Amino acid sequence: MKHAITKANKTIGIAVSDPADVEKALRISELRYRRLFESAQDGILILDAETGAISDVNPYLIALLGYSREEFVEKKLWEVGAFKDIEASKHSFLALQENEFIRYENLPLRTKSGRLIQVEFVSNVYLVGEETVIQCNIRDISARKRAESALVLNDESHWSLVEHLPVGVIVHAPDTRITLCNPEASHLLGISLDQMRGKMPHETGWLFVREDSTRMPAEEYPYHQVIATGQPLKNFVMGIARSPDEEYLWVLVNAYPEFDSGNALRQVVVTFADITNIKCAEKQVQQHLEHLTALVEIDRAINFSFDLNLSLTTLLTHVIVQLEVDAANILLFKPSSQTLEYVAGRGFHGKAIEHAHQSLGEGYAGRVAQERSIVHIPDLQQEKDSFLRRTLLAGEGFVSYYGVPLIAKGQIMGVLEIFHRSLLARDAEWLEFLKALASQAAIAIDNVTLFDNLQRTNQELAQAYDATIEGWSRALELRDNETEGHSQRVADVTVKLARLFGLSDAELVQVRWGALLHDIGKMAIPDDILLKNDTLTDAEWVVMKKHTVHAYEMLSPIRYLRAALDIPYAHHEKWDGSGYPFGLKGEQIPLVARIFAVVDVWDALRTDRLYRASWSVEKVREHLQSLAGTHFDPHVVQVCLDSDILVD
Repeated sequence: MKHAITKANKTIGIAVSDPADVEKALRISELRYRRLFESAQDGILILDAETGAISDVNPYLIALLGYSREEFVEKKLWEVGAFKDIEASKHSFLALQENEFIRYENLPLRTKSGRLIQVEFVSNVYLVGEETVIQCNIRDISARKRAESALVLNDESHWSLVEHLPVGVIVHAPDTRITLCNPEASHLLGISLDQMRGKMPHETGWLFVREDSTRMPAEEYPYHQVIATGQPLKNFVMGIARSPDEEYLWVLVNAYPEFDSGNALRQVVVTFADITNIKCAEKQVQQHLEHLTALVEIDRAINFSFDLNLSLTTLLTHVIVQLEVDAANILLFKPSSQTLEYVAGRGFHGKAIEHAHQSLGEGYAGRVAQERSIVHIPDLQQEKDSFLRRTLLAGEGFVSYYGVPLIAKGQIMGVLEIFHRSLLARDAEWLEFLKALASQAAIAIDNVTLFDNLQRTNQELAQAYDATIEGWSRALELRDNETEGHSQRVADVTVKLARLFGLSDAELVQVRWGALLHDIGKMAIPDDILLKNDTLTDAEWVVMKKHTVHAYEMLSPIRYLRAALDIPYAHHEKWDGSGYPFGLKGEQIPLVARIFAVVDVWDALRTDRLYRASWSVEKVREHLQSLAGTHFDPHVVQVCLDSDILVD
């Protein structure tokens, strides 16, 4: 279990911020569990759920069985001397993997010294975060068994033993009237034998409840069950109180019928042991586990999603469930306006709270944010809030209020508010968990704020890149006497066609940049060749064809443009291998370069030039079709001509 809690702590530490409050809450939870574990008056073993190896053992069990800690830890349960000959110990582990719960009511264990003791063995499976552990509780029931044996024998010589037992014993007549009880029973129930004798249980004023704290009907009382069935009742847990306002005394009950020689019921003997401390400890342990699990789930929501609404909705759900309050909301701090604005809420009857908007220092929440301290209002009816909380919360019926500042990296992120429709009195542990939840909320807001800022910066940077590249392409057109807008047009059409071939949005950005810069290498071609009106000589063509290599040399040092090089570098390659600069053939040519080659020729032929008029659509289509398989990739030509993109 220690290992599981430590793992949960480490998981929570993954968040962008690592607030001390979260760590403190987890340390406190682990410390409290450890104290319960070390001081428990039952033996406790913690097992690895997969291997069955013992990972921890408490002092009580070490003292009970006489084995050292080293003789327990890292061994399988059935490898420890006391359990070695108990076939059930291995079977219980296998059963646990299927049922997640197992109980042995009367298991004989032999201590290291050879003494035989009777124990009750109960195992449960717990999930902490993503780790599964098994907790085995082992209770010495030897004294109880001796008492039960004495009662079954019903011998006067044994009653003196019963009177000194640390277990309550009550004897009922067949009509349920009480005939005897030992001092421990009187002490636990707060009523003397004289006050009990001759009375039926309901006449004593006791209230009985089930384990889920619901009222127990008379037919479920232990002695009634025994009378109705004639069978013993074993290990029955129930709560007893004198009035509904009292704390319940939790007891473990065993009841046995005794018959006379004629097989008629003579009496019912009921024994009960006080397990209130154990029940409270179990509840605390379960609560700590639930708190740890909640923090792990919230942490997972924060780290695996940048959706602020999802993260905060998950957190508020745990706030309401774990803290047992009626409603909660989060107000986000806006530094630019110095105001708090509603961002998420759960548990409200109406929607008025969604319009919450208040300045720093105004109202309860404004005070929380300004002073960076918790504000607790025990009774809202006794307070006068100058802000419009009365309007925002009209009809909600809230009585108690807590406001907690959300702080990450020393900055105020917002305020967590919780509301309850009755008086809300909670202990220090509850308040510590509230602070831990507030820290997680601050982390969630900080994460999303950082992510949004990063996205905004990246978007602005991408826009700057795009604007710069478009500027380069326009400058190139001016130098090359290219038809105005040619680069922009072919870039737009190439992107549309590339999308038909399944390229992603990130790839399409590089396609656009490559198309805009397809002739960037011509910047390195001398003007007397680039601007020559006559036909180029062979030597001049050699120089001109180097513009693709120049493009590579110019763009490859620019890291963010390396993925855009395919078009500037290879758009003059041909399907049959007769192109340049490398004579690539077929699918050796990058796909985007094959797509761009078709678009480039289409736009050139459909545009008026100094040396010729533009061609008709039909003539260009026929020309492209005629070059399919030699100049162009036939599949690319077919897709381009079949689409509605290459139209005027």
